[in-house]
Amino acid sequence: MDEKDDFMKKLVIVESPSKAKTIGKYLGEDYVVLSSVGHVRDLATSGKGGLGVDVEDEFQAKYVISKDKKKVVTQLKKEAKKADEVLLATDLDREGEAISWHLAQLLDLDLDLDNRIVFNEITKKAILDAVEKPRKIDMELVESQETRRIVDRIIGFRLSTLLKSKIKSRSAGRVQSVALKLIADREAEINAFVSEEYWSVHANFTKDNFGVESELVAINNEKPDLKNEDDANDVIQQCQNEFVVSKIERKERSKASKLPFITSTLQQEASTKLRFAARKTMSVAQSLYEGVQLESEVEGLITYMRTDSYRLSPIFYNDAFEHISQTYGKEYVGKYRPAKNESAQDAHEAIRVTDPTITPLSIKKYLANDQYKLYSLIYARTMASLMKEAKVEVNTVTFSQNKNDFRARGSRILFDGYLKVYSQYEQVNEQSLPAFSENEVIKADIVEGKQHFTQPPARYTEARLIKTLEENGIGRPSTYASIIDAITKRNYTEYKSSTESSSTKVFFTTERGLLTNTELQKYFNPIINEDYTAQMENDLDAIATGEQKRLVVLNEFYEPFSKLMDHAYENMEKVEPEKTGEKCPDCEEGMLVIREGRYGKFISCDQFPTCKYTRALEENKKEQPELLEEVCPDCGSPLVKRKNRFGKYFIGCSTFPKCRYLRNINEDGSELTEEQKNEQAKNARPKPELLDEKCPDCGLPLVKRKNRSGNYFIGCSGFPKCRHIRNIEDEETEDQSEETPVSDAVE
Repeated sequence: MDEKDDFMKKLVIVESPSKAKTIGKYLGEDYVVLSSVGHVRDLATSGKGGLGVDVEDEFQAKYVISKDKKKVVTQLKKEAKKADEVLLATDLDREGEAISWHLAQLLDLDLDLDNRIVFNEITKKAILDAVEKPRKIDMELVESQETRRIVDRIIGFRLSTLLKSKIKSRSAGRVQSVALKLIADREAEINAFVSEEYWSVHANFTKDNFGVESELVAINNEKPDLKNEDDANDVIQQCQNEFVVSKIERKERSKASKLPFITSTLQQEASTKLRFAARKTMSVAQSLYEGVQLESEVEGLITYMRTDSYRLSPIFYNDAFEHISQTYGKEYVGKYRPAKNESAQDAHEAIRVTDPTITPLSIKKYLANDQYKLYSLIYARTMASLMKEAKVEVNTVTFSQNKNDFRARGSRILFDGYLKVYSQYEQVNEQSLPAFSENEVIKADIVEGKQHFTQPPARYTEARLIKTLEENGIGRPSTYASIIDAITKRNYTEYKSSTESSSTKVFFTTERGLLTNTELQKYFNPIINEDYTAQMENDLDAIATGEQKRLVVLNEFYEPFSKLMDHAYENMEKVEPEKTGEKCPDCEEGMLVIREGRYGKFISCDQFPTCKYTRALEENKKEQPELLEEVCPDCGSPLVKRKNRFGKYFIGCSTFPKCRYLRNINEDGSELTEEQKNEQAKNARPKPELLDEKCPDCGLPLVKRKNRSGNYFIGCSGFPKCRHIRNIEDEETEDQSEETPVSDAVE
């Protein structure tokens, strides 16, 4: 036993390696902090239907250690035997509670002991307070998570098996299929939409060298309804003389800040303001939560990022008020606005910064670019939520002629309030109006009509879809990113630009997605719909609070679901592969058909698996390299012009992969300028640095890599077969390019 073991008294188990490193520094030598790297057990794939659940014996679950966690569990067992006490410090939500229970089962820990600790932020004070206040594992939370897992396993396995056998779709799920339904329903609304023409009329004036544009707001005190150009021309003809300023209004309005972030609003705001995907937002937030190396120590910068509660702690908001007063002045200090989200589990606070004095600029040099952007957003939203409302003066002037009223509006900020810190993300357009007086007579420079057409409902952006899921009670904060991943990876939806000229991405339903949704709605509408999914979430919450019993919820779900499954197997038509009309050249008995696989469509024999002939579809074949007259400077072979997987051209050696020479070119085929080459060289990631150390998982050499955020980490040279990864001491190393983030493992 080495010197470190002699000092070890308590073992603390967390979910992620980064978190373990940070917490270990806070707790000191009397503690050893290790990571489970997310879930360590899952339902088996054995038993009836491969469910890992005995549906005939009160839905008893059979768990197995995940293949990639066997070494982790072995190490944890070894360390637990040496420890005087084991504390389970997994995340403070339903999934985290379940991970603690699984660990307790594997390590033979007494469930009657207080061996569970929780904390909302990874700061030294929060961690030290947590270890002083351990509690028992909350078995009601565990039962809630287990019920969700069982329901999802039954629906996922049985529906997916059905769809694969009938229509060749790859999967279905309790929540992902409802998200698909939302997108498909919107697609149907857009296709059914009939655009209608309407017109508006505008009068432009000039006074004191100010141009003023007004719009028709009333005809005979009623809202205008101009359906065509003739209607607009009738109004224009009536407004050829002078107008009278019939009304002037000045009102002072207060504009309050938004509440602090919860998971869904953070994902929405990061999507619209930072162009971050939901998955990226959660990954970067996880790194800020787990800790960043600042001057002298690692500091957790934000609170736990999976929450649906707007609550803030009194200690924090009082500290924030003091910081606001000292930094901006007492007049900017607002008040704490408790807001109850009725669907919230309220297990912890809103997403906020841990210390109001740690401003984004003060730590910018320690953060990767994406970390800085997200921390700046969270910091601004946190402080804004506790600042005074902005005061805006709104001026309106009404110009009238022949009972046609036109209105111009102007505004100016009287007091910026919370906009002092949030103006980068929320702007108030100021527009001054010249001084008018009532009954003033003025002639318009021009009165003109403008044609418009009603627009169909907008397709879902990622932010809008998350908001809709939240409003309908579908899923929970930890699942929004994985829901979106599921429907895109299964080729049910495409997330792409709404138009060729637009940078805004939206969800389109694919042909496969439409077919899948149609069949699910035809046979499983009682379960695959917004109301049922929301009610299931409510039932799971009720189990977590002890208001509902696990077995009741499972029985109420399973019996009607089984009947729907039986009906679907009997009545759902099997979609046969599309025939090409060609005979198979290999077996000369079968006919060739078009099938769809993981990587798209391909041609194969209808006698599969007896005959295994396949070939690519012409439309899927890659563009052939263009042979150039130039020779490779490395080996002397001819060079070729190729297209990469992103659709961009480059020049490479024709002997690839034997010779790996390549150079980038512009889209028009022209060579890069020196400036472009320098810019690419500056942004290029260095080649992995081979280390003398061996991978503890597979034995291959380890390498030092740099991710696209500019941070270094150590990983296995056998990637992607071996996914071993760890952070480098004294450097923040959240890999976002080649390794699945730790946050993925715990969602």
